[in-house]
Amino acid sequence: MSLTTDAKRAIRATLITWLIGGLIYPFMMIIFGQLLLPYQANGSLITNSQGQVIGSSLIGQPFTSERYFNSRPSTTNYSTADPKKDEAGVLKTGVSGASNLAPSNVALIERIKGKDGFQRLQTADLVYTSGSSLDPHITPEAAKAQINRVAKARGVQEQQLETLINQNTDKRFLGIFGEPGVNVLKLNLALDALKSGS
Repeated sequence: MSLTTDAKRAIRATLITWLIGGLIYPFMMIIFGQLLLPYQANGSLITNSQGQVIGSSLIGQPFTSERYFNSRPSTTNYSTADPKKDEAGVLKTGVSGASNLAPSNVALIERIKGKDGFQRLQTADLVYTSGSSLDPHITPEAAKAQINRVAKARGVQEQQLETLINQNTDKRFLGIFGEPGVNVLKLNLALDALKSGS
């Protein structure tokens, strides 16, 4: 075999691989995604009653008001970082990840001592960030630890809030994989609907 023949084969193989892997396969996945799973393929976006996108069921959002269930702390401030106060450069880098704060770290101790300090001690997911720091879920226990505060702030019965938590708890996948979790954005939207409906 000559060098020219080998070079032609190598170029043909590269072009065919690029055509299949770089064009055909991605476009097929886009088409299948839009036909079979359009909600998931478009980011699992959640809209409000006016049809405006308010978030994704896959990305956590900060809730700090007494009237809402709070989400996990985040090292990335989720997607609400202020460009003028972005000392950590989160918006520039798109960083996600855990804080890796040691038990003796002052920032972690202050987070625990903050408002709801006692309730936070009962549930680790209200104290520690998740591995990605973008987790939209908290445990049902963490949601239930906040019932008293939310009930007082909204003037609703605690039993109503417990029912809402149970209705918005995602079960284990196929009954065996993962742990039950409560999507905080969905729970707070249901909470707003409960208040407006009563």
